[in-house]
Amino acid sequence: MELSSFQELIRRTYLERDRARGVDGTFRWMVEEVGELARALRDGDPEARAHEAGDVLAWLASVANLAGVDLERAVQRYAAGCPTCGRLPCQCAFQ
Repeated sequence: MELSSFQELIRRTYLERDRARGVDGTFRWMVEEVGELARALRDGDPEARAHEAGDVLAWLASVANLAGVDLERAVQRYAAGCPTCGRLPCQCAFQ
């Protein structure tokens, strides 16, 4: 599935609930899902990792929808590799 199609699917599925919750509340739900992804990464269960990564992506799309961000456009800054050094793979010094 293309990223723009996924964002539109999330918009059609959840926009009314997300609007009612507001951008701040929706962002907090996303942060909770990031915590669940962190737990799945520590636990080492590949199925749980995939599940939680999908949840994080869905909540990010919800936040983007409320904030008026086109995710397809937003990721273009990474289309040629690292947006800082311009290389693929990144050659930036570790920070």
